[in-house]
Amino acid sequence: MPKSRTRKKAHYTAPQEKAVAKIGNPSWFIPVMVGLLVFGLAWIVVTYLTGFNYPIPSIGAWNLAVGFAFPLVSLGMATRWR
Repeated sequence: MPKSRTRKKAHYTAPQEKAVAKIGNPSWFIPVMVGLLVFGLAWIVVTYLTGFNYPIPSIGAWNLAVGFAFPLVSLGMATRWR
């Protein structure tokens, strides 16, 4: 019976060390996120209390949309929070 071919095994090489990625956010991330949320809430409250005339008198009821934009940006940041 013919002899089977022997397989040549590669020598063991240790795996290379991988660079450890920094997990987490920069220190400014959470204060900015909370600040945008509070600022947007304050904008909306001022808009309602002044009858849609302030903080920017010329845009009227669009002040409400501007006020909601800040919490929406904060919500977007919250999805990236680690």
